[in-house]
Amino acid sequence: MRITCILSFLILLYTTCYGQVVPDTYYDKIEGIIATNCMPCHRPGGSAPFSLTTYDDIAKRADFIGYVTKSGYMPPWRADRSFQEYKNERGLTADEINSIQNWIKNKMPKGSKPRKKNDPIALVENEKPDLILKMKDSYSIPTDGVDDYRFFNVPTNLNEEKYLRKIEFVPENKKLVHHSRLMTDTSHMVRDINGMSANDPGINKFEKYPPIDKFLYGWVPGNSAIEFPKGTGKRLFKETDLILNIHYAPNSKKNQSDQSQVNLYFTDKKTEREVYSLAIAEDNISNPPFLIKANEVKTFYSSFGPIPIDISAIGVLPHMHYIGKSFRAFAVTPDGDAINLIKIDDWDFRWQETYLFKTFQFIPKNSVILFEATFDNTIDNPENPNSPPKDITYGWNTTSEMMDLVVYYLVYQEGDKNRVNE
Repeated sequence: MRITCILSFLILLYTTCYGQVVPDTYYDKIEGIIATNCMPCHRPGGSAPFSLTTYDDIAKRADFIGYVTKSGYMPPWRADRSFQEYKNERGLTADEINSIQNWIKNKMPKGSKPRKKNDPIALVENEKPDLILKMKDSYSIPTDGVDDYRFFNVPTNLNEEKYLRKIEFVPENKKLVHHSRLMTDTSHMVRDINGMSANDPGINKFEKYPPIDKFLYGWVPGNSAIEFPKGTGKRLFKETDLILNIHYAPNSKKNQSDQSQVNLYFTDKKTEREVYSLAIAEDNISNPPFLIKANEVKTFYSSFGPIPIDISAIGVLPHMHYIGKSFRAFAVTPDGDAINLIKIDDWDFRWQETYLFKTFQFIPKNSVILFEATFDNTIDNPENPNSPPKDITYGWNTTSEMMDLVVYYLVYQEGDKNRVNE
């Protein structure tokens, strides 16, 4: 009996000082890490090029997963964590990285723990969209090797008003769909734009029949679905049409097509709190023109306001292209206080995100939203699309530039200050 107790004590002491005697298994540790940090994109129908929902999925890519997680390349997260806290923040702790490394080193033990029905992976796999909308036809992407911008009309055929708790854009052609902007229309006067080029003169009918919501949702490289706080939602009117503005990257290969889809998730009941979106673009900069000359590093400053009402900001989406280097946005109250929104010191065009705040950010009436962005159009920027550098100005092409900030917000209500974004 004494020998057994001594042995148990020694095992406990060894475990405490030197780590686990039995290595982590997939079911015990690794599955949870992958589910939380990788599965939002790496799942069937997700935006990533392959799935990581099963042991076999992960085991066959174990060396690759070990490399990208150890280097910090995955999971992608560009926002400064000390500037603001976000609900959808991704990132591995040192312990989680070590667990992955040790699991691979120990030949990826699977373990015998069965998956529970309410574990993170099962919850994501079992969540089904309330409405799946696909482009009417498969679009044949031109082979002329230039950027292609198209508009597609996708009727929802809703027979009643709905509120969205979650929106997800799923590109079918993940290599060539560069980004997509979703708008809504109830006039039904622009249904003939389906597949129309952004360069077609007929597209100016948008000026006569403007979308109800000019920015329902935006999908960009690295972005995932957007999910709004409990008790809130984006409104879709009865018989709303979705307008998809899709940018296809230059293509020179034959038989390339796309029939992307939008997944809509409705609230259980009508919500009294509607989510709105504010899109601030390049025409708001205070030091025009929006031109970055060759061999120049330039910072632009933009402002919007004063805001006419009290609002509760729930998230932001910053956007630039390849020569973007840094981005910072905040709100300044009438009393001169600063409310931090987003700060990205090392911009990466391939990994963009809708950043949802961990707590509602109260922005009082008459505040001003300010943001600044720096662009590096020199030969020292490895992301520069031009060699030698050329003058770059505003444009939808990847070789042009943008400086946008979308703010998702609610009309302020008592109790919103520091409310947790659930």
